[in-house]
Amino acid sequence: MRREGYRHEYVYKSALAHKILLGKHSLQTASMINEFRVGDCKADIAILNGTATVYEVKSERDSLARLDRQIAAYATVFAKVYVIAAEIHIGAVVDTVPEFVGVLCLNRRHQISTLRDAVDQPERTSPGAIFDSIRTEEARMILSSFGVSVPRVPNTELYAVLRHAFLKLDPTQAQEGMVRVLKRTRNLLPLSALVDKLPRSLQMAALSIPLRKADHHRLVAAVNTHLETAMAWG
Repeated sequence: MRREGYRHEYVYKSALAHKILLGKHSLQTASMINEFRVGDCKADIAILNGTATVYEVKSERDSLARLDRQIAAYATVFAKVYVIAAEIHIGAVVDTVPEFVGVLCLNRRHQISTLRDAVDQPERTSPGAIFDSIRTEEARMILSSFGVSVPRVPNTELYAVLRHAFLKLDPTQAQEGMVRVLKRTRNLLPLSALVDKLPRSLQMAALSIPLRKADHHRLVAAVNTHLETAMAWG
């Protein structure tokens, strides 16, 4: 899967997880969200640490046709926006995306190089777009963290009441609240023991595919099973 020309987006996500999430940060200090929905787009990876950063993958197998629309959407929710692309796309990506967007390249040696850093601009984000991208309970928690109390209303009215209150936050407040709350609600620390027991190639899968805790030991046992034994499974 790591051969140039055949690299699936999983290879790019795995590289990001190891260099950024597990390299610069840790599961104790940062969280990662796979396939984070923003409007009608799905961001490949979002990493929440001191700020909210989104990474859009453009592998050799991808088209750049939707890149403008994706970047415009992500810029309303994330303070920092990056595109990580194959070398064949780099020139077009640099020419296409706005100056505040960072550009990364996954080269032939499977190393990530930074061609341009993203600009951290929480004030550029939109409270409305942030509200529409998170869970209702997360929105309530963000409002509560700023001392905003939500009146008791029927469930059929709750969404509208929460959204009305959320829109009164300024963009930087909404961004900071999102980072603070989602680091708790989307916490990956309970997966640290599982990740440590898996080969590097499967660690990104463990961080992004839901698996019951009761099944963790079964996955580790299956991975450690001799190939000849595994091939005999019916």
